[in-house]
Amino acid sequence: MKFFTHLFSAAGISLLASQAIAQTDMPYKVLDTVQLMGSGGIDYVYADNDARRVYVPRGGNTFVFGLDDHKYIGCVTNIGGHGVAVDTASHHGFASGQKIGMFDTETMQKIKDIDVKGRPDGILREPFTGDIVILSHQAPSVTLIDPKDGTVAGTIDVGGAMEGAASDGAGKLYIDVEDEKKIAVVDLKTMKLVTKYDLGETSGEPAGLGFDAKNQILFAMGASPNVCVVVSAVDGKVLATLPIGSGTDAGGFNPATMEAFSSQRDGTLTIIKEKSPTEFEVTQNVKTKQGCKTCTLDTKNNHIVTICTERMPQPANTPAPTNAPAGGGGRQRGGPGNLDVLWVGR
Repeated sequence: MKFFTHLFSAAGISLLASQAIAQTDMPYKVLDTVQLMGSGGIDYVYADNDARRVYVPRGGNTFVFGLDDHKYIGCVTNIGGHGVAVDTASHHGFASGQKIGMFDTETMQKIKDIDVKGRPDGILREPFTGDIVILSHQAPSVTLIDPKDGTVAGTIDVGGAMEGAASDGAGKLYIDVEDEKKIAVVDLKTMKLVTKYDLGETSGEPAGLGFDAKNQILFAMGASPNVCVVVSAVDGKVLATLPIGSGTDAGGFNPATMEAFSSQRDGTLTIIKEKSPTEFEVTQNVKTKQGCKTCTLDTKNNHIVTICTERMPQPANTPAPTNAPAGGGGRQRGGPGNLDVLWVGR
């Protein structure tokens, strides 16, 4: 009996292992799409993996969806902009725009506006300092905000147009410098720029940034030309250059699957497998929707969430909108139409 028990147990483990391998080998596809009618432009999408929510600023408001059930939860009114970051401990959320909007994530009510300088674009919660980091296209390059009360904790001059960023969680912040085709290395302990890694003239302007913390590898997603430049975070050595879709504006890395990913305006999501610290391969270009240029990662379900808008048909000779919606909204502007939130997974 003991022999058969061990035999069946081993067989069960083997079956589970083979199922896990099979699951990993399955292609990605769009699993679900949620649509919400509205108006205004969009830019970034943010997954709050702790509270299991998805935030999408559109026009002058921010819309909230369930990360697991994909249902529309509600709207943070009078707070919009480019992107969102959330501090779990204080239950405070922040949206990046010309003014930084601060709100209560539990009540979804606005707390205040925070004045900052520069031209804010990207945003993230940085785990080493615990601050909310605002990335700007003009000086000051980086602004740190204390999430407890919304005060400005400091600024860092990097130079250039800041785009995507990734933290190593130990005091270093890596930032795409879009107009210089470089990755800036910032020391958060000294609040100074350490160096910039040159991606080379054949790289595109980097927007999204993935980071494999275990192997210290950066994945810079660039446009024109449309390539991912794989770089050593230790010394800036270029390890590989791989093709991606057209019009990337965001990307990331999933340590659970050892895959980098990049979302593109042409309606594709490129998946890059890190087969080893020196070997990388594009394994799939998932068909999403036209305009789905930014994305975020659901770390629990290994899903990638991406967004776009679909304008309602306009009557002939309708003039194009001349003003941006309140609170910013990035480069994808639009009149009334659907906001599409797509969940991509295996």
